[in-house]
Parts: sequence; structure tokens; C-alpha cells
Amino acid sequence: MREEGYIKVTGGRVWYQIFNKNSEVTPVIILHGGPGSSSYSLEGLQALEKDRPVILYDQLGCGRSDRPSDTSLWQLDRFVEELAQIREALKLEEVHILGHSWGTTLAAAYCLTKPSGVKSVIFSSPCLSAPRWEQDQAENLKKLPIDIQETITRCEEEGTTDSEEFKAAIQEFNKVFVCRVQKEPDPKWVKKGSGYRNPEIYNIMWGPSEFSVKGNLKYFDCTSRLNEISCPTLFTCGRYDEATPESTEYFSSLVPNGKFHVYENSAHMAYFEEKEEFLQVVGDFLKNVDSK
Repeated sequence: MREEGYIKVTGGRVWYQIFNKNSEVTPVIILHGGPGSSSYSLEGLQALEKDRPVILYDQLGCGRSDRPSDTSLWQLDRFVEELAQIREALKLEEVHILGHSWGTTLAAAYCLTKPSGVKSVIFSSPCLSAPRWEQDQAENLKKLPIDIQETITRCEEEGTTDSEEFKAAIQEFNKVFVCRVQKEPDPKWVKKGSGYRNPEIYNIMWGPSEFSVKGNLKYFDCTSRLNEISCPTLFTCGRYDEATPESTEYFSSLVPNGKFHVYENSAHMAYFEEKEEFLQVVGDFLKNVDSK
């Protein structure tokens, strides 16, 4: 059984959907990536509903949520407030949180406000330090053919990250570090998902490209406070992830109850690249937390 609707938050309304709403087991709420992406590519995680309620929502400004023109809304603190407002509206007294990519930035920032009732957190392909992410991408870039490296570097320096040659070079980066399942160059669901994105939010909060953080998240780094997250945590990434195994394992070592798992045949989209294993690992972790 699926319920969907809108919730009023600061700045507008966000669209949500709940699967298996009537289950008595602790629900899991999914925080999508971006910023400015949507829950569309994560809808496969509704399969977790066999054990519990699953809540997906599109953050304000993207997906099926309202798209206000007030650019002052695109701040981490407001997205944290939004998550609290969603929990309140849906009466989620206890909840598991699963964030992916930018969703882990949001999950960490939210948890560090010390909300009640968070039973566990899953950091999937985490970005918990913008400076460290930037360093990791500089290292990842060195693993690509020299012409791709030069194109990306030159377009960044010249401010031509909207050019076709930059986009083509990024496609090559993505094939290695974002999604290694290349049954076709651009799967239909990826094309549809791109229509749900709001590039303006990404540009304001992150910047014009993956490699240089120029937005208001430039100095985000919560590593010094990860030890404050006391609930059980699971850190996962792909072996070839732009959220590198080295950084992901490092983050997990900073949390008192941190666990770490690598999907050996994935990059940044293990929930798509190795869907069965992703669901198994996440499902087992959540059930184990609930059993204690």
C-alpha cells in the first residue's frame, strides 16, 4: 500500500510517498542526493517495504516538490529544518535514516542537532567533508586518460563547464566513478530522472562542477563531530566510488558504532549497480538494529 502527498515546509511544499505505511516496524526515511536531485533514482529502495515502512521525498526545489524562486532557501540549515518538519508532519517518533551522497551531508547535519528517536543512520557513498571530497576527485581524475584530465581541468579554469566537450569528458568520468553499469550509454530512467533535477540548487550549494566546491557547502566538514553520533551507523560505498573506500572507511572509524561495507562491483550508484546486495546489506542492518 502506497500513500503520497505534500507537506508544507519552510519555503513551500515537498512531495512524499510512503510504502507499507501501516507496518508497526520502525520506518526508514530516504534522503536523496544532489543537492537539487530527486528521489526518483532511489525508488528501487521501496523494496525495503517488505520489512518496514519506507518514506521517500523530493527535497524542496526539485523532483515533484515546489520550486520556489527564493534562492536564499538553498542552505544546509533549511534542508535540516525541512527534514524535522517532515518527521513532525508524518508523526515519525522513531526512524531510521538512509542518506545517499549529498543526502549523507544532510543526514549528518540533522543528527548533529541531536534529534530524538533516530534509531540508526546509513551513510551511502558519503560526502561528510567537502574539502576531502574535492581532494578525492583530484586523485580520481588522475586515473583517467590524460586527454580527459586536460579537458576537465581546462574547462574548469576557463569557466566553460557548460560546454559540450566538458559534458563529454564528464561522461567518461561518470562511467568509471559514478555508474559502471553501461548497458546503454544513457539508461531511460536516468534520462527521465534528469528532468527532476534543479541545477540551480546544485550550482548555489556546490558549484558548476563536481571537482571544485565553490558554493555555500565549500567549507562543510563534520568529521570532527562524527563521534557525537551515538546510534548504530552503517557506512557503504562502491569499490570504484567517487566517495572513495578510503574516505568512507575513515568516516566510519570516527563513529562509536560505525560499520563499513564495500560493494565490490559498484561505483557511486550501488543501489542500482548491485541492487540485490544493497538491499540485503541495508535490510539486514536495519533488522539487526530493530532486534536489539
